[in-house]
Amino acid sequence: MTAAHSTPRTSDHDWWRAAVVYQVYVRSFADSDGDGVGDLGGIRQRLPYLRDLGVDALWLTPFYTSPQIDGGYDVADYRDVDPLFGSLTDFDAMITDAHALGLRIIVDLVPNHTSSAHSWFTAALAAGPGSPERQRYLFADGRGVNGELPPNDWESIFGGPAWTRLPDGQWYLHLFDPAQPDLNWRHPQVRAEFEDVLRFWLDRGVDGFRIDVAHGMIKAEGLPDVGFSSMTTGRRQSELLGKGRLPYFDQDEVHDIYRAWRPILDSYPGGRMAVAEAWAETPQRLARYIGPDELHQAFSFDFLDATWSADSFRKVIDTALAESTIVGAPTTWVLSNHDRQRHVTRYGDGEVGLRRARAAALLMLALPGSTYLYQGEELGLPEVLDLPDALRQDPAFLRTGESRDGCRVPIPWSGELAPYGFGPAGSALSWLPAPATWRALSVAAQTGTPGSTLELYRAALRIRHEHPALATAAGPVTWQEAGPGLLAFSRCADDAVLTCVVNLSGAPARIDGYGHPVVASADLTAQDAGHVLPVDAAAWFERR
Repeated sequence: MTAAHSTPRTSDHDWWRAAVVYQVYVRSFADSDGDGVGDLGGIRQRLPYLRDLGVDALWLTPFYTSPQIDGGYDVADYRDVDPLFGSLTDFDAMITDAHALGLRIIVDLVPNHTSSAHSWFTAALAAGPGSPERQRYLFADGRGVNGELPPNDWESIFGGPAWTRLPDGQWYLHLFDPAQPDLNWRHPQVRAEFEDVLRFWLDRGVDGFRIDVAHGMIKAEGLPDVGFSSMTTGRRQSELLGKGRLPYFDQDEVHDIYRAWRPILDSYPGGRMAVAEAWAETPQRLARYIGPDELHQAFSFDFLDATWSADSFRKVIDTALAESTIVGAPTTWVLSNHDRQRHVTRYGDGEVGLRRARAAALLMLALPGSTYLYQGEELGLPEVLDLPDALRQDPAFLRTGESRDGCRVPIPWSGELAPYGFGPAGSALSWLPAPATWRALSVAAQTGTPGSTLELYRAALRIRHEHPALATAAGPVTWQEAGPGLLAFSRCADDAVLTCVVNLSGAPARIDGYGHPVVASADLTAQDAGHVLPVDAAAWFERR
């Protein structure tokens, strides 16, 4: 045995410490009105499915009024629902039903930038250079003899320059699409506006916020150059994300914003929380976003990036648990999300990828802390790699050729033909087409089917909630001695010990001494007093 890590016990106020949160990409979850696009009514209809799956909370991607240039992450009105998704009345009905079913709701907040259709930005364009309206964004004069060059060498995360020039000669900053102008977070009106937006949704009953680009609101004074660009070196600045310092990310002043937000969250009952999508060059800098006076959690993407090896997973888990001990908050485990290729495909696609994805799910769900599932991973969905270019809607696609659309294809619910029950009978085709192979992966096809990925998730989530060693964020992780290519750790509470074993060795492995199996990602074979764990498989064993 080796060193153990532990985290504090949970209460209703800190429910998020051990929660399983299900990310709903609203456009692609369920369509209630038949227009081919998911909506709040569709979520409301499918809430019993999520309750029965065994999750604790839903994280909803943006559903606010938006031109939908970047899937709703270009917000034109932070206090209303886009008609594409319904209305505020629909939101209120959905959250009421969710709470009645014991499900909490986390909403996406997008504070780094607005839509270019936001009333503030249209006013800034109309008012002209030097106006008070432009002070709420980051406008600047260009360089060169006639200001024909961008103010600095900053690049958009979506590719190309991060500046667009207007007919009046000034440039405005957009770290993403030109339709997403960056706000000036040194302006008091901006800060006051978002504090009011927080209260608006907290008053409607939301349980938390996922903060988009949480590291990006403050830019370095003077807007200094990075010092290199893809135009001169062929190396994109975004390659430094999470690995180095950039003058437009992770500036010290950003923490002042969260220190102002935390008292607002704490003033509401029921454990309202916030989780940061933040990238920083060191674990120490990332840890600064978390604490009793700032945010509750920050996503850890290292687990998602781990390679399929025992050494890689062990290193990532040890590092994350050590960091969580330092900040006094549990880590967050994630395998997929709306911005990354689905892990079935990352792990090799096909049968190999699915086998590994199922094993990774048991590994993740056995760890202490909170877990964020991405819709459809409980069905074993792979990335859709062959979408026609004409149907792709990711704004990064036209700039870089890279597209996130493949992980955003609407999930299959039932039936033999696409869109597989995504909407009511007679609905329009879904906004992105699902492949023919998905009929075997639908919720209906997998429900009640022994060995299906859906039933594996349901079983694992039920055990996670019921087993004393897994039911809270408490309980140390104790690594067990295991053979080469095997990963084994135990968690215990009272007289119950649960051990997770993952076989990444490339050959079947004999497992004994950990008790009897309670769930496994592949069929185990009994051998003498133990069991044989297949290649790329995981199992939980219990001993009392």
